[in-house]
Amino acid sequence: MGQLATLDWIVIALYFVLTFTIAIWVTVRERSRDSSTDYFLAGRNIGWFIVGASLFASNIGSEHLVGLAGTGAASGMAVGQFEVLASLILLILGWVFVPFYLRSGVFTMPEFLERRYSSGARWYLAIVSIIAYVLTKISVTIAAGGIVFEALMGIDFWTGAMIVVVATGVYTVFGGLRAVLYTDMIQMFVLIGGAVAVTVVGLDALGGWDEMVRTAGPGFLDMWKPASDPNFPWTGILFGAPILGVWYWCTDQFIVQRVLSAKDQDDARRGTIFAGYLKLLPLFIFVIPGVVAYALAQRGLITLEHPDQALPTLVAALMPDGLRGIVVAGLLAALMSSLSAVFNSCSTLITWDVYKKLHPAASERRLVVIGQASTAILVGLGLLWIPLMKLISGQLYQYLQSVQAYISPPIAAVFLLGVLWRRVNAAGAMAALIGGFVLGVARLIAELNKDGLTGWMQTYATINFLHFAVLLFVICTAVLIAVSLVTAPPPPEKVEGITFDTTQRTTEGPRGRGWRRTDLVLSVLLALCVGAVWLYFS
Repeated sequence: MGQLATLDWIVIALYFVLTFTIAIWVTVRERSRDSSTDYFLAGRNIGWFIVGASLFASNIGSEHLVGLAGTGAASGMAVGQFEVLASLILLILGWVFVPFYLRSGVFTMPEFLERRYSSGARWYLAIVSIIAYVLTKISVTIAAGGIVFEALMGIDFWTGAMIVVVATGVYTVFGGLRAVLYTDMIQMFVLIGGAVAVTVVGLDALGGWDEMVRTAGPGFLDMWKPASDPNFPWTGILFGAPILGVWYWCTDQFIVQRVLSAKDQDDARRGTIFAGYLKLLPLFIFVIPGVVAYALAQRGLITLEHPDQALPTLVAALMPDGLRGIVVAGLLAALMSSLSAVFNSCSTLITWDVYKKLHPAASERRLVVIGQASTAILVGLGLLWIPLMKLISGQLYQYLQSVQAYISPPIAAVFLLGVLWRRVNAAGAMAALIGGFVLGVARLIAELNKDGLTGWMQTYATINFLHFAVLLFVICTAVLIAVSLVTAPPPPEKVEGITFDTTQRTTEGPRGRGWRRTDLVLSVLLALCVGAVWLYFS
């Protein structure tokens, strides 16, 4: 995109200064450095605004900004369905899951599975999550960081990737979750600011919203695609995407750790509602720039050689000095917030679900040291992974990421039924988890060899992944229920207080009836906003 101007570099430098100032301030301010609760869950005293901002910032990575714009330029608004649906799934997190998570007092999602089912379920989720984080989330974010530095700042890919890993790792190691949460809050403003700048400047260059609609055509702005669509069938969006959403937003340590740090149920719930409103933004500030780039290319105002170049091309062609720096700072904020989140959540799993499980008598100080050492090791693994990434083909890399989509339906089933129905037990949970894992891995192997398959095996290998998620969820739910019914009911201590039918109903949270009433109104309004978006883009 050419050289950044001096003003752009000043803006980027100010972003780094602000981020590290906040991280150092939070780290120095901490007094309970020997407390594992303080290091891993920020003392469980975080307010709703920071909870919501962190939920949004940790979710949005550089691949979101570049990828959503690229897919928007290639196929239109349908990719925004996942972002809009997240708003509704966040309401499920806040109203359905949060009360049980906070009431149980757990640090991690695997620990909750042990509290509800068995230690086997805990080990399964802990190991699967740690491996998935290292092989996918960490590597994807590092790769995105290298691309941002190389494409937008003219710095060598490997150098840029190392800068991102080391810079993010430093404040995550020393500051723990509190430093991650507060820097996430600042990064939320930066990445939204950069994305809004691109959207506004792009629409202005095109001649406004109406001109974009006329040039792109109504079909490009339709979020609902036929059931036969290979990428975003409406059946998959309506039935499959929510299953993956429940897994990601309601059961993944990467996300849920933020609500576990809240002061109480009210702050956690309101944080999820706030994040739900924020998740309406990506459709307009990440996907729309891609549609704008497509429309500008159709009119011959820019040249778009590949859809993924939509965002860099807009920045290079339209953004003035200074604003270009804000956009680059927004990309850096997106990737650093995601990387710090995965470093922290993965180190929490290693410390709490592996080390503490093997050393139950470990002191608080020892747990904090293990958490810091785990984060440092993850930083090292990230650096070691950089040269290996070029040996992995793009197609294999994509398949590696898709593993998460294939193993998430059984996890979603076990969590969802676990809080909704007391009768499901540990035997049913393990059967569903292992059976679902086998079916998911079989799908991956079949997909890698689909050209040589015929009949039902080829159908199994090629069915849309959202449709596959529905199928796998139904199978795992059936297995969970069937095995539970033919084996002994769970003992009272496994269900008391953490299932709907064993929990005493309360009409108000810790903050009183007024908070709950306000949150109900805000939740209904958010659902109406989602409905309005669906109606407009249909």
